[in-house]
Amino acid sequence: MKTTTRFQLSLMMFLEFFIWGGWFVTMGTFLGNNLGASGAETAMAYSTQSWGAIIAPFIIGLIADRFFNAERILGVLHLVGAYLMYQMYQSTDFGSFYPYVLGYMIGYMPTLALVNSVSFNQMKDPAKDFSLIRVWGTIGWIAAGLAISYIFHWDPNPEVPGDKGLLQNTFLMVAIASAILGVFSFTLPKTPPKADDGSKITVRDILGLEALNLLKDRNFLVFFLSSVLICVPLAFYYQHANQFLSEIGVENATGKMTIGQISEVLFMLLLPYFFKKFGFKITILVGMLAWTVRYLLFAYGDAGEGVFMLLIGIALHGICYDFFFVSGQIYTDSKAGEKVKSAAQGLITLATYGVGMLGGFYIAGLITDANVTAEGHDWASVWQMPALFAVVVFVLFAVLFKNETIEYKD
Repeated sequence: MKTTTRFQLSLMMFLEFFIWGGWFVTMGTFLGNNLGASGAETAMAYSTQSWGAIIAPFIIGLIADRFFNAERILGVLHLVGAYLMYQMYQSTDFGSFYPYVLGYMIGYMPTLALVNSVSFNQMKDPAKDFSLIRVWGTIGWIAAGLAISYIFHWDPNPEVPGDKGLLQNTFLMVAIASAILGVFSFTLPKTPPKADDGSKITVRDILGLEALNLLKDRNFLVFFLSSVLICVPLAFYYQHANQFLSEIGVENATGKMTIGQISEVLFMLLLPYFFKKFGFKITILVGMLAWTVRYLLFAYGDAGEGVFMLLIGIALHGICYDFFFVSGQIYTDSKAGEKVKSAAQGLITLATYGVGMLGGFYIAGLITDANVTAEGHDWASVWQMPALFAVVVFVLFAVLFKNETIEYKD
């Protein structure tokens, strides 16, 4: 791969995830502090990610894969996204904010597949080259969090009672970044649509439903259902972690949350060793158990002497995410076979980021609203619920999933 091309793809990935990390992490805090949104309304806003994940395959399957170059669609979606993000920046109440965030996520979620398509199309050896490009996405997410806390100081100031911070500015920052990526996308290497052989594409093809036969395998069915259920604890973290840290008085909460992304990179490197040493079932169970430990640390930590508990909980993100979701992708790949490999991955993505997260955000919103106090929230009670939920999923998987050997190709 040419040095110029490598730079283009790396910058594309950096901006793609800088954009996502630049507003999604702090949205719950912004909605509660600035727009007075309830837990249920915050859940609605975060659920737009799930609706985007559900709709994205149709945009990719019906448009990107058949009619237009991927880099051009990427550019158009990010330019439209820049406009919608600017409208979110100007919103003064949840009623005006929600339509824009819904439209934005319907447009943004397909870009996650498009940046991969543009990257893979330039690689002779994706297994070797892709991780070196994709890591710049994680760096972009980290950079966004550090910028919000340590460069712009937009987090609420815990030393000033009632301070709401300047998190509204994150939407303006992301609007600018989206406009830059939108224009830059038209300079990316050409990625033409896949050759259309004239065959009729169906909803079943787009959603990967031909992989449903895999559910006849008991182990895969147990894994599939566990993947959907574990998205409930995951939704609590995405939706309320920043709001929780800010509300209890943790300084530079957004910057501290980047520890989770740094941890994700570290444990991604350790995953091949752990997978080979202990096998798939133990790896998955460790990932599930990490969710429980994380939320218990959140429940009993505080912004004073117990802040180390909160930081450990954030740092567990690498184990929580990599050991379950990345291992799950490997397991799905091994079970599917060549014929339905892509369909199986699409089905898992639809089930987790679509259905699972949709239910998870809803449940998290209900529980958070049920624990509102005069001072804010009873966060100990809030975090105990996903901890308990993760324990239940852990036990069900441990009992019902029969150990099997999965080959890991690193």
